[in-house]
Amino acid sequence: MTWDGLGQAFLHGHTRPKASIEDSFLYRGDDTVLSRAAWIDGMGQLVKTATIFPGNAAQGLSSINGAVTLFSDETGVLEAVIDFHLVTKWKTAGDSVFAATQLARPDSRNILIVGAGTVAHSLREAYGALFPDAQFTVWNRSPAGAEALAAAYPNVTVASDLEAAVRAADIVTCATMSTQPILHGDWLQPGQHIDLIGAYRPDMREADDACLQRARIFVDSRDTTLGHIGEIKIPLEANTISEVDILADYYQPEQFKRLNTDEITLFKNGGGAHLDLMTSRYILEAWRAR
Repeated sequence: MTWDGLGQAFLHGHTRPKASIEDSFLYRGDDTVLSRAAWIDGMGQLVKTATIFPGNAAQGLSSINGAVTLFSDETGVLEAVIDFHLVTKWKTAGDSVFAATQLARPDSRNILIVGAGTVAHSLREAYGALFPDAQFTVWNRSPAGAEALAAAYPNVTVASDLEAAVRAADIVTCATMSTQPILHGDWLQPGQHIDLIGAYRPDMREADDACLQRARIFVDSRDTTLGHIGEIKIPLEANTISEVDILADYYQPEQFKRLNTDEITLFKNGGGAHLDLMTSRYILEAWRAR
């Protein structure tokens, strides 16, 4: 398995008939149960259930757990049960880095990772593979988390000042549990690419209104982001942006691209179940070919 190979799987998957997708959310305070189902004609069906318990970290447990089941397109028979964490790692980071290959400047060399959790480690691997000449900086609310990530990989330094780190970056990839914006539009510089991953609930955001207003906005799927994720849902409802400002998703490859070196591009990683399905097929094919 390679990150580029997964990107090719995403490209291929989006040439098939558009996925049927259904999401359901259950909440208890800060805890979430998210169930996602997808059906792509010719590829099969997938159901993925994730439990997100932010307080688990204090007990030394993973904050995100779950299960993935893959079904045959021809018969609906259970075809595979695939490790949840494997699918999530590859789908989440692969989604972001695939978008970056289309939207970031090819000469991007300075990559800032905001957050230092499990997803941040996957982002360092994925971006490092497809931007091999890049230098990385990591910022985290807890300096110890940033230092641990920096110690685990080469070419990673720790930033203490988030604003300065954002201003210096070519790519900013943000994977936090923040419910309030931590990225501010007046920090952004011409030519940057902003990759937003962390917000997955209607009440969560990582970037403020000015970020969205200054950037050209892209999403992986309109169906799983516009009405479901606070990053897009909140500014749409406040008329800070409109749906015409969402320029393209992966089903619009001709529009999903950077136009010039000076524009700021912003991508919201919604990570829908159709991407889990494409990722699971890629994993299963790799396993069968081993």
